[in-house]
Amino acid sequence: KLDQAQYRELEAFAKFGSDLDAVTLNVIEKGKRNVEILKQAQNDPFKVEDQIAIIYAGSKNLLRDVPVEKVKEFERDYLEFLKAKHSDVLASLKAGKLTDEVTDTLTTVAKELSAKYRK
Repeated sequence: KLDQAQYRELEAFAKFGSDLDAVTLNVIEKGKRNVEILKQAQNDPFKVEDQIAIIYAGSKNLLRDVPVEKVKEFERDYLEFLKAKHSDVLASLKAGKLTDEVTDTLTTVAKELSAKYRK
């Protein structure tokens, strides 16, 4: 919530056309990606474990190399890969267990997948 609040505040500030420092630009870019990952199809919500996985990646800024217009593609690929190769991680998330092993896997998968989007 704090990330999104900062993003909204800085986004509004940026509209005044002032020069922004690197930290501010990073917060704005992260916020744009987080807005995309929070979007869900009407009457077709994500499973809780899928939401946790993708929000974790967004909150840890692991999507920074993914262009905003490709975030939904990344999200789909990320969740499909987790389901195919790391179903145990999703089961842990569903059970409410966010262990170091789980976060390490989420981080590793997100970093590896986002590498294909680097410019």
